[in-house]
Amino acid sequence: MAKFGGKHTPRKYVFLFAVVALLGIVLVADFLWASSSPSSSSFSRYWSTTSVSSLDNVIGVGSAKGKQTKGKLNSDKAKISKYLNATFADLPAPQLEWEEMAEAPVPRLDGAAIQIENLLYVFAGYGTIDYVHSHVDIYNFSDNTWGGRFDMPKEMANSHLGMATDGRYIYAVTGQFGPQCRGPTNRNFVLDTETKVWHELPPLPVPRYAPATQLWRGRLHVMGGSKEDRHEPGLEHWSLAVKDGKALEKEWQNEISIPRGGPHRACVVANDKLYVIGGQEGDFMAKPGSPIFKCSRRHEVVYGDVYMLDDGIQWKQLTPMPKPDSHIEFAWVILNNSIIIVGGTTEKHPITKKMVLVGEVFQFHLDTLTWSVIGRMPFRIKTTLVGFWDGWLYFTSGQRDRGPDDPSPKKGDFSFDALFGNLLKEHFPSFQKEDGDSPEGTLDAAKWGPGHHPPLFPMVDKLLGLFKDSCKKLIDLRRLVHVSGFAGDGWLVSFDFVCGVMLSICFVN
Repeated sequence: MAKFGGKHTPRKYVFLFAVVALLGIVLVADFLWASSSPSSSSFSRYWSTTSVSSLDNVIGVGSAKGKQTKGKLNSDKAKISKYLNATFADLPAPQLEWEEMAEAPVPRLDGAAIQIENLLYVFAGYGTIDYVHSHVDIYNFSDNTWGGRFDMPKEMANSHLGMATDGRYIYAVTGQFGPQCRGPTNRNFVLDTETKVWHELPPLPVPRYAPATQLWRGRLHVMGGSKEDRHEPGLEHWSLAVKDGKALEKEWQNEISIPRGGPHRACVVANDKLYVIGGQEGDFMAKPGSPIFKCSRRHEVVYGDVYMLDDGIQWKQLTPMPKPDSHIEFAWVILNNSIIIVGGTTEKHPITKKMVLVGEVFQFHLDTLTWSVIGRMPFRIKTTLVGFWDGWLYFTSGQRDRGPDDPSPKKGDFSFDALFGNLLKEHFPSFQKEDGDSPEGTLDAAKWGPGHHPPLFPMVDKLLGLFKDSCKKLIDLRRLVHVSGFAGDGWLVSFDFVCGVMLSICFVN
């Protein structure tokens, strides 16, 4: 049976003294930097707005001096990487014990999933980068078995779908058609889960990749996602009146645009409010001229923004996630007046630029609109598909990490096909199925149980956030000091020593 690990030591409180020291060092160093060279002002604006890699654009790398500088930057990367642990983005969390369940019939990445009662319907997804699925598999939570496979319409998207359900009918919206980074389709379909019959819905005005999708107040809402080039964030928001699997309108209606666009975000309706959580701006694009639309990486910005729509007129921005998180569109469940979100991807490693996967289990409390980190998965994973039944939290499919010390995606294992479960009600005896009007006995009421500790000071979490931000700024400042060459060797030796000590504190896990 699943249970929390040993007692979790609140190491973060030890860092409070380091916070004060680090902030002081950064401020003094920033002052010295700004006052020591006439040319420093040209660099100062990059203090808070650029990453280390952006220096290639500040210093002309096409010149001889630029080439020498680039070589020095690569050398600096190796030095800084010694202090910047690959797992720096991991958050403190209780180690949950997970049980491996029945293996999924096929591996999947960027698939979709909808739970109806004790059945998890799993759709489409990549099998490999060159092969996509066009069928549905069903997992039965009650007897831990997979079965009931059936085909999707041939014209339906194979990945990056938007999807929602009313408890019988599953609405599948837009998405990518084909493997690699092929184009999107604006065709939409609805599945009657009782008869396994598909029907087509009116097409979207334009196609989108991985838009936020949900049923709310009798209308199917579709918003954000990536535009036709797969990279540019979309802000548009449309809705269509639907009932019992049928469209009540011939065309989609325009709704209030979402404040921040992009794909791979959770979209949840709870207590008659519409929530859009996390996501990213930018994504892989098809390589220009490639006959197979080969995927080519582009710049991405992952964010943890949370938006709520309760009146249909104006979006409200709420407390952001504990860290930026994307690839979570089907990685959530509603439990006891809270939203549980599992895994995902966060900001890339600032030095190596590798993708960083997420291994925490997050809880968003709908009564207080605040976040908690309630546990850790057996490994970090993105685009996983999540369900909940009889006290157990399940996840399946997605792409996992390379190991405990390397959060980047595992190569040669494109998508993960096992299914895991964790028994939550063992930790929370009063755990019950969702009841928005009955918050008693919820995770929130028991969140300071085994493996958790109440905050000693109200400002601890804010200070820790400031502490992490200062660590990143210290890395940038160190790079700028080395590149400028304005300081003497003795000063640099002392500065490097202080940086090494402070960065070691920053990224001890």
